[in-house]
Amino acid sequence: MQAFLSFLGRLRDAGRDLAPIMAVVAIFQFGVLQRTPPDMMAILAGLVIVAVGLALFLQGLEVGIFPLGESLADQFARKGSVFWLLLFGFLVGFATTAAEPSLIAIADRAEVISEGRLDALGLRMTVALSVGAALGIGILRILLGHPIHYYIITGYLLVLVATYFAPQEIVGLAYDSGGVTTSTVTVPLVAALGVGLASSIKGRSPLIDGFGLIAFASLLPMIFVQVYGILVYALAEPASAGLAAADPAPGGSPAALSHLGVMVVLQGLLGVFRDTLPIILVILGAQYLVIRHPLARLRKVTGGFGMVILGLYAFILGLDLGLFPLGESMALQLTESAGRTAIYLFAFLVGFATTMAEPSLIAIAEKAEEVSQGGIRQLVLRVAVAIGVGAGITLGCHRIMAGDPIHYYIMAGYAAVIGLTFFAPRYLVPIAYDSGGVTTSTVTVPLVAALGLGLAKNIEGRDPLIDGFGLIAFASLFPMITVLGYGWLQETLLRRRKEQAT
Repeated sequence: MQAFLSFLGRLRDAGRDLAPIMAVVAIFQFGVLQRTPPDMMAILAGLVIVAVGLALFLQGLEVGIFPLGESLADQFARKGSVFWLLLFGFLVGFATTAAEPSLIAIADRAEVISEGRLDALGLRMTVALSVGAALGIGILRILLGHPIHYYIITGYLLVLVATYFAPQEIVGLAYDSGGVTTSTVTVPLVAALGVGLASSIKGRSPLIDGFGLIAFASLLPMIFVQVYGILVYALAEPASAGLAAADPAPGGSPAALSHLGVMVVLQGLLGVFRDTLPIILVILGAQYLVIRHPLARLRKVTGGFGMVILGLYAFILGLDLGLFPLGESMALQLTESAGRTAIYLFAFLVGFATTMAEPSLIAIAEKAEEVSQGGIRQLVLRVAVAIGVGAGITLGCHRIMAGDPIHYYIMAGYAAVIGLTFFAPRYLVPIAYDSGGVTTSTVTVPLVAALGLGLAKNIEGRDPLIDGFGLIAFASLFPMITVLGYGWLQETLLRRRKEQAT
């Protein structure tokens, strides 16, 4: 009974995540466009399946994987070795990213649009390795007590160097990869790891040193994926010229309810099991080869993995039925029937509304308010981040419609972040960097990605692979600017008040 009530709570939370998106879509669909979406029943069914799949996935994590991860963390900590701590950080990053639903959805889309040249599994493993390496570096920074901005600024420079050599087909996708690695699953675990580690080390501040791991997990994938793209486009040829037209759903079947036979579902589940196999092997390897201790609560852990696999399959199926068609349909209707102003307003409202309801952001904002003892107000932080996401997606849509290269915008954004870093209060810098990684949720990413791809498909002269990706990168970059800007403004006003008082 307790497990069922917990699942209902997860289902309620998933519905809450979907509600802001659906409210904005409904206002535009019926109030501005005055049309009913095509295949309305399939879209509604897909949204229900997304909610159920997400609830199952998170329930499986809570029942089986998170307790196992906490147990592993405790046993690694008892070893008292920097090597084992760094290894654990790598394993946490790799395992959670390998099974990240948003990453699976984007990687599958990239494989289709690139005509098979970009392998979905290879792309996911590249991103998972980069997040594992990022957490290892981030943990080492906490142990050494180095200021975070030295690492982040160096990382930005490496991103720009990689962009210079990377093929244009991979750049937007690489920038997006930094935003899809940190979502509902990863953020709370990573944030707790960083703050807990900083709290346990003498001379470290949980506020200044504890935050920042999420920023590392958003930065390194951009470098790794561009290097992956350089190698792929130098060595590989398209696997199938007709793959882009097929656009298959999970399990290799068309995304329609009428096609969901028993064999199709079994094939889909088998494919998801293959996708989640890395996280299973990592956890079992750590448990039996490193810790050398048998698994406790084996039945619960097995049941948790089962729910994760079922939830992932349902989630990805629901995306193909609901959120992807909805985003592409909205993009088509907006380009056909509405002006640029309506597109910009839709983009801003989708970004703002979904971010304000983002569980990962709420968790980080509450943790920041707690650690700062009220110095950082969680509501103000959330509004600053939400404005950044809305503005970022709006500018990203303008970039697609104008046909401008994405790296000019991203370089200008990085320059603004670096400049504001030196003016914002030091305690806010790690939180600002982290805010860029908590804005792109499991629910938001597919709709935003579909909006970008839909605009690129429906505007003459645009290439979905080159122009369609990148909106998620804008949604991750601009919150850093707004949060740093908020901190700089707050610091300036406080200083003026003190000067006037004296």
